[in-house]
Amino acid sequence: MRYPCQLWTVKRNRRLVLSAALVAGAMLVGIAAVNGQFPYFPNFIPNGILFPDPNGASQTYSTNGGGIDQTGPFFQSLGTNGRTCATCHQPGDGMSVSAADVDLRFLLTQGTDPIFRTVDGSNCDHNIDVSTIEGRYSAYSLLRTRGLIRIALAAPANANYAVTNVNNPYGCDETDTISQYRRPLPSTNLRFLSAVMWDGRESSAATGTTKMSFSNFPDSLVSDLEHQSLDATITHAQGDGTRPTAAEQQEIVNFEMGLSTAQAFGNNTGPLNTQGATGGPPGLLNQPYFISINSSINFLLPQLEQPGGLVTPGDGQFTPAIFGTFSAWQNLPARDPRAAVARGQALFNSLPINITGVAGINDDVSQGGLVAGGIPSLTGTCGTCHDTPNVGNHSFPTPLDIGTGDPNPSNWSTNLGGLDISYLPSITVCLTDPTTGLPTSTCKTTSDLGQALIDGNFDHVGKIKGPILRGLSARAPYFHNGSAQTLLDVVHFYENRFGFTLTQQQESDLVAFLGSL
Repeated sequence: MRYPCQLWTVKRNRRLVLSAALVAGAMLVGIAAVNGQFPYFPNFIPNGILFPDPNGASQTYSTNGGGIDQTGPFFQSLGTNGRTCATCHQPGDGMSVSAADVDLRFLLTQGTDPIFRTVDGSNCDHNIDVSTIEGRYSAYSLLRTRGLIRIALAAPANANYAVTNVNNPYGCDETDTISQYRRPLPSTNLRFLSAVMWDGRESSAATGTTKMSFSNFPDSLVSDLEHQSLDATITHAQGDGTRPTAAEQQEIVNFEMGLSTAQAFGNNTGPLNTQGATGGPPGLLNQPYFISINSSINFLLPQLEQPGGLVTPGDGQFTPAIFGTFSAWQNLPARDPRAAVARGQALFNSLPINITGVAGINDDVSQGGLVAGGIPSLTGTCGTCHDTPNVGNHSFPTPLDIGTGDPNPSNWSTNLGGLDISYLPSITVCLTDPTTGLPTSTCKTTSDLGQALIDGNFDHVGKIKGPILRGLSARAPYFHNGSAQTLLDVVHFYENRFGFTLTQQQESDLVAFLGSL
């Protein structure tokens, strides 16, 4: 006779044996994936293929033909330097890139893979030597270790601030064109976006694209993504502007809009869709979404999106229960690894957080020409800023600054979980006097100007959009600048930043949940 604890152990061991077998099979596909091509599936990756990652394995499903067609323009070189969209958006990395896999590509190609190009892959684009493997190893260090691409943008001519100092450890100290370092966003689950790019520049009048709203979605998203595909080819692939053609842009967007990515398998849990759970990409296929769905911030910040300055109301039914993906596991035995995932989900949904010092919520904010008073202190949860049901991004186009780009986090302790971003530049900008145009004493120092480098608004320094949370395990490191190497680093940052303390078990549970998304 087996006792209950023995039965639980036997069942868990069976799951782990199955886990090992499935992940071993997945590695036959994933380990050989270099430069976006998969030797075992050279032209077509069927839905259901597992791609291994540190926490198990992810899957990417396509609604276009039952799999990923690698013959389309997304996988073709449309510029002059050998890059494709897939160079930085790998199916094996949740349609982004993980730093570990970039480093592997460096090892396998001695730094000649197309991702290693000085146009934006190197730490700086001048005073470097990439003629030797040693030189390339140094020049591409941020790409290898943090998965960062250098984004060089000039401040708008009408900016109400001046860049007064840039201290860039790699030599790009110019104050007219600012080098910033960001992770490639995933080109999957895009139908849940509220803005395109970290700084929203591909959903902005500054680039001739359209800010998304309840009334123009999803047409605005489609047109913004088409524009982004052209801009990305011109800049990252050093194209001449003739490709992708209009037809190819549409084909790229159709491909992207059909993709869903999520963690499907856990090292400790086994499949994430057993016993009523809905982990994996199939659970996302019919997930409803519109701009401002379940948004609490939407109702706090007036917008000029409708005549008379009215807010597009969305559904008006905000609930902090953002995720229900693993609710079916909440009554499993406490020692079952799946119960830990359910406990982490409950923490994500309900843990009270005193939100203060977040630019875009707690300060005065300018939106669409209307200045709205901030909320000095707001009691919220993780879902306040990650409100899209079962997806986790911000459903309303409100960029925020939670401090991930702050090189001097003086408003909270760095003893526990403070982010070390000493590898990033320090950029000082000062508000200018509207009469003289000269810098005033009102200044900010950051490692990334965020939205302010797009619209020229000093109030928007450091503000960026939150990413979609599904598929996190496939694309470490985290935050826009790669400053959190692990999901536990992410949890520690939020504890430190917002002044709450979790037990070691709670931290472990929250990491288990995030790693299962």
